[in-house]
Amino acid sequence: MVRKTKEEALATRSCLIDAAELVFLDRGVSQTSLHEVAKAAGTSRGAIYWHFKDKAALFDAMMERVTLPMEQSFEQLPSEVTNDPLNALRHRLLSVLQIMVSDDRTCRVFEIATHKVEYAGELLSLKDRHRTGCKKFLGFAESNLKAAAEMQSVRLPIPADMAARGLHAVFNGLIQDWFLGNFDFDIVENGCKFIDTYLRGLGLTPDVVSAD
Repeated sequence: MVRKTKEEALATRSCLIDAAELVFLDRGVSQTSLHEVAKAAGTSRGAIYWHFKDKAALFDAMMERVTLPMEQSFEQLPSEVTNDPLNALRHRLLSVLQIMVSDDRTCRVFEIATHKVEYAGELLSLKDRHRTGCKKFLGFAESNLKAAAEMQSVRLPIPADMAARGLHAVFNGLIQDWFLGNFDFDIVENGCKFIDTYLRGLGLTPDVVSAD
């Protein structure tokens, strides 16, 4: 009986996150109440507070459900990628784009995080989450760009931390434009070209390997 109760609790939690994705996408995070999420999930308001202390916690759970599996997959990159820091960086960026295009849930969550959340009031803590994710990306990009420059005997035209921030701006801007334009261009194809052009502008030569 205990096991069944745990399974039911997990099913309810998953159902609430499913509902939150759809309501957040439709109304925006700030304009959505937990009561509306519970109603969309067919559960009581008490059920949602049993699983999530507030809207920010629900948003975090929604994000983690798509980002954690993605991060775990990056830890199992093929050897031809992991042995080349530039290729590893490129592979990770293109993998994100491919997953976003091929997986509806990931696409919804990225759109919510990109265009449907306002960092104010009870959601102010989400800004810290965004900053943490950005800092993690910048650290990975900076270390890989430094290693790639050393491997290819290249002197970067700007410091590696600035190069990493520029790459982040290119990548983030690409995603922003894709959602803003209602998916009116091939983000994987264009992303590949934009990323490689930026890397070549740094004097680095990417080894074109599929992100599949």
